[in-house]
Amino acid sequence: MFSQHESRNLSAYCHGELSEEESRRVAEHLIGCKPCRREFEEIKLGVKFAEQLPRVSAPASLWNEIEAALNENSRPRNSRSATPSPAVRRAPRFGWQPIAAACAVLLLALLIAGIWYSTRQPNNPSQVAGKDGQPQTTAPNQPAQDNPATAQNPSATENSTQATQSGDNGKLAEALPAKTENAATWEVARLAGTPTVGANRIEGQGRIAVGEWLVTDEQSRAKINVADIGQVDIGPNSRVRLVGTRSTEHRLALERGRLHAMISAPPRLFVVETPSATAIDLGCSYTLEVDDAGRSILHVTSGWVALERKGLESIVPAGAICVTQPGKGLGTPYFDDASARFREALSRLDFQNGGAKALSIVLAEAREYDTLTLWHLFPRVGAAERARLYERMATLIAPPEGVTREGVLKLDKGMLELWKKELEWAWFE
Repeated sequence: MFSQHESRNLSAYCHGELSEEESRRVAEHLIGCKPCRREFEEIKLGVKFAEQLPRVSAPASLWNEIEAALNENSRPRNSRSATPSPAVRRAPRFGWQPIAAACAVLLLALLIAGIWYSTRQPNNPSQVAGKDGQPQTTAPNQPAQDNPATAQNPSATENSTQATQSGDNGKLAEALPAKTENAATWEVARLAGTPTVGANRIEGQGRIAVGEWLVTDEQSRAKINVADIGQVDIGPNSRVRLVGTRSTEHRLALERGRLHAMISAPPRLFVVETPSATAIDLGCSYTLEVDDAGRSILHVTSGWVALERKGLESIVPAGAICVTQPGKGLGTPYFDDASARFREALSRLDFQNGGAKALSIVLAEAREYDTLTLWHLFPRVGAAERARLYERMATLIAPPEGVTREGVLKLDKGMLELWKKELEWAWFE
């Protein structure tokens, strides 16, 4: 599919070490290349893991032996003592390789011990979100009931420190990792009414910390500056939480209401959780709404957004919409100017087991750029329906060389991605 992947540049891209032109090239490549996106996610995960590791000092004796060995090896051979001291006798005999190997083994042991130690220290200072969304700090060896926020309800500490993920029950994560790098705050500006952060009203400008909720009533609106990568406008009757912010990821949770995000950043740096799916920015502008039942509607106005839920992904380009419902799954993206019959039939396919009749309407109403919807339907319908999908798509836009009917019906990932690249010109026309 791609003449050259960007694997060798992904680490430098993640750490901001590339030039502006190189970063733009890698960002554009990541939008369309799933293998590189997966590798980039693994690199980001490694960075997050490394950020959580404790610093452990090596024993002084280790560095003394290394320094002595280096000094001995750097001396001219004819000036070396015929009888080396016990501390450096092994270096001339065996060379540097055993020392390097020993250092690697020792550092690995220290790393494992540090991880083991940190995971068994529940009383370390930590910042968590209390019931009111305000970050709370628990001192080492201090019983939970000594915290004024939890003295009346001992179970509140356990509840507030147990991290959960958004799922079918429509509940968003209510707790945070106990890590100080999440202690940063974002600027909040009042646009109308009296929005609040925690118990504080925002009269002009304020700040929101990790774990806090920004709430607007029917008369209120606010704007959040997302670190240095963009801004998010919060509409009336909304409830938004700052989940985390670090160099590798900035994350909000939209429990209800409406937000409009305008992000200028590398792909997958800005994330919004909803009760039914997770929206991952690929460099774009979009609107995301969540109703009281947890149903979400994503409308992209520029760039791309990826909606993900339980291993299923919908890639939503500019001009397209995608709907998700708690407990019913991730919807199929469609363009906002699709016919009413097309949208109604697609909704029945996605959420009401519409079957062959609904699929017939979708196929009959589909235009060239509605191949966006048809392409996403392949893994979501049965084998018999896939054959009908293939015939209709091949009529609208012929598959490129290397894509066969048999391969597509078997959901060959390489062929589906190759056909997708052929279809994208229509999706952006």
